Parts: sequence; C-alpha cells; structure tokens
Amino acid sequence: MNEIIYYTDELNEEFSRAKITPRVIDGSFRYFHGKLWDLCSLIVQNVLSMPVKILYQKIKFHLRYVGREKLRECRNRGYFIYGNHTQPFADTFIPSVANYPHRNFFIVNPENVSMPGMGELVEMLGAIPIPCDLAGMKHFVQSVEDKIRKNYSVTIYPEAHIWPYYIGIRPFRSVSFQYPVKLNCPVYALTNTYHRRKGRTGKVNIVTYIDGPFYPDEGLKPKERQQNLRDRVYLCMEERSRESDYEVIRYRKAEK
Repeated sequence: MNEIIYYTDELNEEFSRAKITPRVIDGSFRYFHGKLWDLCSLIVQNVLSMPVKILYQKIKFHLRYVGREKLRECRNRGYFIYGNHTQPFADTFIPSVANYPHRNFFIVNPENVSMPGMGELVEMLGAIPIPCDLAGMKHFVQSVEDKIRKNYSVTIYPEAHIWPYYIGIRPFRSVSFQYPVKLNCPVYALTNTYHRRKGRTGKVNIVTYIDGPFYPDEGLKPKERQQNLRDRVYLCMEERSRESDYEVIRYRKAEK
C-alpha cells in the first residue's frame, strides 16, 4: 500500500527526510571565487560528476526527456529553468543533464551547503545558496546575474520545499520571477511526471517535460510582468503534471 502524507500548508511544509542544521549564509559568504576555483568547479560540474548524474537518473528512474531540443533556441544566452521540487538528489541532476554541455547552476536553501565536509563540493556542483540577511542578498543577486551574463542557466524550484514524488504542482509565489524580469531573459518550465514501471511493481519511471522559452512581456509594468511570467510557467507545469499516472506517495490535506 502506498504511503500517505497529510499536509496543512502547501506553501511552507517540507517533507524532505534529510534533517540538516543550516549554516548561516550572510554578507561574509563567498559567492565569487578565483579562476582556479572556477576551473575546478567546471571540471567537477561538467566532467567528473556527469557520468554519475546520467547513470543515477537512468538506473533509478529510467528517466526520459520530452522537449529537450527546445533548449537549443537559447544555447547562446543565459536563461532560467523553473521546475517542480519532488526529488532530493535527482532535482540537481535532471536540469544539468538536460542542459549539457551548457553549464547549469541552481538556487538552493542553506541546508544544501551545510553538510559537514560537503559544502564546498556542492558549491562546485553549481549550488547558489539563499542568504539570510541583506548584505548577503546583494552578493547573491550579483552571483545569479553573473551566471546569466556568462550565458549559463540557473535552475529555480519556486515551490521551495521538497515533496517527494508529488504529482501535482503546488501554488508558488512570483517572487523568484523577478530575476528574469530584471535581466529580460527567457525561462523554461521543467516538469517531472511519474509513471509505473512495467513489470516491476513499486518501481517508478520519470518523464521530464521541457517547455518554453517563455519571455517577459515588455508591454507590462515590472510587477505585472513578474506575475504574468509566473502564471504562464505555472499553467504550463500544471498541464504537464496531469501526465503523471502513478502516485508513489499520496498527499492528502489534513482536516482542521
């Protein structure tokens, strides 16, 4: 019988099984490094770790992409990817493999760079942690903008919290869409859907849909542009999520 999880708050509840004490990400955190560090990051990100990423998602999920070719339209410029947050590890692999050899970075919560002895490696793999104060936020935004200007991609999970194997799209705010609006750059929607594996009871396959690019509507005011972009991406992801036909974990709203 499938596991059932009861929730009360779609926006703020977290169901990741990893319990990590987050480090403080403030104005002293280094978002920019030297050329040697950047070279090591490139090697770790796009050479050494890539076979592991490909094998993991292929063996565990028999993952298949639909629409991957759409990324080629923006291969010579920076862009953002927005995805549904349903896997603790695969969510860092799926957009990076889809983008290869285009470098992909991803915005993460502080917990992701707080594992003892692993923080530096996670950063080299492309993690950009969200800071906890205004001084840190300035450097964080500069780092995100730097990646886009270098024609890399930046992945954002606007749902913010992991709900493992959730087959819907949770309502998310428009705040993270301020970046493509400010930089006037395209975005893609990445939607992971879940399907029962034939002949293997309990095993699940992932089909990842890539849609876009979506561009900010320059005929609107900035705040309206931000909300409009969010709504178009959300509706696209919601439509794609209906392709899921298997619930590994059932999520049910708790009665008050």
